[in-house]
Amino acid sequence: MKNCEKKKKKSLFSKLTSKGIILTLQLITSIVFLRYVYVLKMLPSKYYFIIVIVLFLLLLIEMIWITSGARKKRRTGARSRIFFSKLTSILLSALFIVGSVYASIGDNFISNITSAFMQTRVIAIYAMKDSNIKNVEDLKGKTFGIENEKSISEITDALAQIQDKIDETPEKKNYDDYAELADALYDEKVDCIIADQSYLGVLETNHESFSDETRVIYKMEVQEKIEAVTTKTDVTENPFIIYLTGIDTYGSVSTISRADVNLVVCVNPIEKQVLLVSVPRDTQVNLNRNGKMDKITHSAMYGINETILTLEDFLDLKVNYYAKTNFSGITNIIDALGGVEVESPYKFTTLHGNYEIKKGVNEMDGDKALCFVRERYALPGGDFDRGKNQQRLLMAMLKKAMSPKIITNYNNILAAVEGSFETDMTSDDIKSLVNMQLDDMADWDIFNVQVTGEGKISYDTYSQKGKKTYITVPDKKVLNKIIKVIDKIEAGEKLTESDVKGLN
Repeated sequence: MKNCEKKKKKSLFSKLTSKGIILTLQLITSIVFLRYVYVLKMLPSKYYFIIVIVLFLLLLIEMIWITSGARKKRRTGARSRIFFSKLTSILLSALFIVGSVYASIGDNFISNITSAFMQTRVIAIYAMKDSNIKNVEDLKGKTFGIENEKSISEITDALAQIQDKIDETPEKKNYDDYAELADALYDEKVDCIIADQSYLGVLETNHESFSDETRVIYKMEVQEKIEAVTTKTDVTENPFIIYLTGIDTYGSVSTISRADVNLVVCVNPIEKQVLLVSVPRDTQVNLNRNGKMDKITHSAMYGINETILTLEDFLDLKVNYYAKTNFSGITNIIDALGGVEVESPYKFTTLHGNYEIKKGVNEMDGDKALCFVRERYALPGGDFDRGKNQQRLLMAMLKKAMSPKIITNYNNILAAVEGSFETDMTSDDIKSLVNMQLDDMADWDIFNVQVTGEGKISYDTYSQKGKKTYITVPDKKVLNKIIKVIDKIEAGEKLTESDVKGLN
């Protein structure tokens, strides 16, 4: 009876490991893998056809190897050849399955970070950390300070939600601007304030440590649709411009907030050249929405479209795409890359994190890198040197991302980027760029320029009217030279070092 059962089990195992089953499995997994690679559209045709041929040959070799092994087994009883041939086929099938999964993950990742159509406006209720207000229930009977001009409909909605939660109509005090609103909280004229978080910079006008000294009691998030203002193009045939921004928040990258990093990336795919234009956050600009003077960082408080349109006016160009990240994004991506090496021309200590930066090459994890690119007070050139450091970090990240070692941390990197990066480029745009690069494996020339100017104190910025605000008045000669260089890129002409001399 036992022998019978053993024979049945052996028979089942033999069927599952038969030549037909194993080769069919290899054939199916090969087809599935080829399908996923094809759908991904990132591999040039010449390489795709090579893979097709290689997979066909592998299948043919396995058929011959397994067949000859079976014949040898029948003739001599030797099992080694057929064992190893079947094992190899199974391992190849497993490899194709893993490859298919990776290709699928990559395709889903690109789809998830592209075609950004929404942005998030956050309305928050703040109280002092040392107050007795710890949660929503503690808001009952308290006086709310509100600013009576900006985001008023969203603030009204948030107040209505609070009214439902505490079962009473909140007492309100109105203020003319956010700086006065913050003063009222600190001076205990109100118990708490309700504010649009995108105006955090204005709340910090007279209180630099506002975020550390206050507590968020309640948040309301409002989703806003982003109407397209960028102009799409064929990224493999025509020059194009990407606005790359880093906002000064943690958490969701879709949150509306100030633009701490402003890089205009001008790409000429024909000449294989990239021009990085850094616009310091304090640069004086005229807002597109009303022509009023403000800082470029403040333009982002009115949504990413406002910054794009303002930059188009300022640099006399047309933005084709935008890409957006935040504090969380920078730290997550760099940590997923396994850190980066950044060369600093100066020795200094960062204000945030208190990191010691040495002159020369510095190994940085995500937090150290973030503190490095946020620093301006310890640098001789202030915000201008910070802009250069931002370019240095970007180049270090690109260098690390192009390293073969990235494959070993593939999933972690994709997860980090997906949660902290978004762009309005289509997945086809990104795939075609990757396809182009893999096709010709070209070396790219990268040029760096920076808008410079003179720092001054102003009381006339639109966002902080009447309040003391530091701005940088752009040097008109430098600005005009940069515009000419951008025009050259847009026209598809080749840049030389002489074109950017004195601009970096």
